[in-house]
Amino acid sequence: MDEPEGAEAYALSDFSEVNQRFVDRLVEIAGPVERARALDLGTGPGDIPLRVIKAQPGWSIVAVDASGPMLTLARKAARKARAGRGIRWVLADAKRTRLPAHSFDVIFSNSILHHVSDPIALWREVKRLAKPGAMILFRDLSRPRSVAEARRIVTRYGGVGPELMQRDYFNSLRASWTPAEVKKQLASAGIRGLKVEMISDRHWDAWGVLSLT
Repeated sequence: MDEPEGAEAYALSDFSEVNQRFVDRLVEIAGPVERARALDLGTGPGDIPLRVIKAQPGWSIVAVDASGPMLTLARKAARKARAGRGIRWVLADAKRTRLPAHSFDVIFSNSILHHVSDPIALWREVKRLAKPGAMILFRDLSRPRSVAEARRIVTRYGGVGPELMQRDYFNSLRASWTPAEVKKQLASAGIRGLKVEMISDRHWDAWGVLSLT
């Protein structure tokens, strides 16, 4: 969402519950790691890294997004929360971040993959950025089997939101990848060690200790 209006609509939507569940899952699979250099790809308005730094104050987080308006909202949220000291906000394409290779202990992302035209390039960038044995957690929507099913999901989970967000949700569902497709992407990128499984009726997780081949 490069337009300020779209970014603002997204930021005003209430994703607090789903974002907290993602953070809880991240902390759970990371285990008792008090200090880590972490990377958030597709940070959006920054709610997730702000929640992560609250749960793991010893972590240092680089939060990347390709949208200037989104990062403006993220920095504003960090100042309001007085919690952004451990977060560095970076404007960059997640497929070509230009960040140092093999420099992150933890790499996470919530709902970036369906925005990416070349997912294998994104996974290759993850491979380049990860330290050996890095912990990975990606979560995204899974493409429904039909347009009718996508509309049912929008009605059930996004039917009370702004019309702009309902339309974006529908388009995101239709642009998403299935777990089987994600597994093929990982293999093509030379990544092993990650599990890919459905964790709800509309989301999958890819997680684990990254093995490079």
